[in-house]
Amino acid sequence: MAFREILSPLPAVVGPTASGKTALAIALAKRLGGEILCCDSMQIYRGMDIGTAKPTKEEQAAVPHHLFDLLSPGAPYSAADYAADAYRTVEGLLARGCLPVFCGGTGLYVEAARRGGVENEEIPGRTDLREALVAESERPGGMDALWQQLWEVDPASAEATHKNNVRRVIRALEIYKTTGIPKSEWDRRSRERRPALHIYPIALHYPDRELLYRRIDARVDEMLRMGLCEETERLLKAGHLAPGSTAAQAIGYKELLPYLRGECTLAAAREALCLATRHYAKRQLTWFMRDKSITWLPATDEGGRMRPLATLAEEGERAFRERAREAGMGNW
Repeated sequence: MAFREILSPLPAVVGPTASGKTALAIALAKRLGGEILCCDSMQIYRGMDIGTAKPTKEEQAAVPHHLFDLLSPGAPYSAADYAADAYRTVEGLLARGCLPVFCGGTGLYVEAARRGGVENEEIPGRTDLREALVAESERPGGMDALWQQLWEVDPASAEATHKNNVRRVIRALEIYKTTGIPKSEWDRRSRERRPALHIYPIALHYPDRELLYRRIDARVDEMLRMGLCEETERLLKAGHLAPGSTAAQAIGYKELLPYLRGECTLAAAREALCLATRHYAKRQLTWFMRDKSITWLPATDEGGRMRPLATLAEEGERAFRERAREAGMGNW
């Protein structure tokens, strides 16, 4: 798919899980007359609602949402696929005078949409090499060994990739072993291309990291109350939680499997889920802190209390308009 440059400024609300992205994006979309575009790599899958913290029916009714529930769990979908879908959606919304507002925590998807694809996904692969890496990943301790290999040749990619993300670890190793060039270097070259979409992201900053962690713990408790165990069991019975599957990579499901198998208590599974989500938030922050285009808004006041949503939305709108004007993109 050819991506011509679209000369319209587009806001995005990004950041770590449980930081308040959904509420802020909806408030911002209402102020700007926009609609929400999902940029979360797990919320595109149907049936994975509670575990991925998908917007509620009430939230989706408040402002139209796009690129949610695209596929069944297990269906292949890449960042390049997302870039194409996001581009077509942006074109359609702008054609009817509606501003697309991106929202999500998958930094790779935001970058792919901005650049009109992911260059390293276009690099020819080697079937024999990929099959050998897959076979190695299936041996005891194989994924740890593959991730360590990646760390030795491409530490930047290893840091941004969880060792249980089989597909991405293998793809990064395949790229290096095929071309001799680390995936992170291909990513850097991709970022130097003229953007297809001019995205101006904002994110909420938590000076007290413990407050974000408490929000994560509270979200886990709410997910359990809403039926996360039952959702996990449905996915398990449908065969979507097999090792290496898409759903099995999503935090929120694999941590509950030992409980469903009777191997631990629900309290122990809850603690594992809280810890895994905290670690995920750290990785997200590492990714987004490298993005110098992001405007960070303080989520709390000097007393450590959450600031009013209306205030944050107003500041977000002002930041978006100012950044767009500075870039010579005009105004919405």
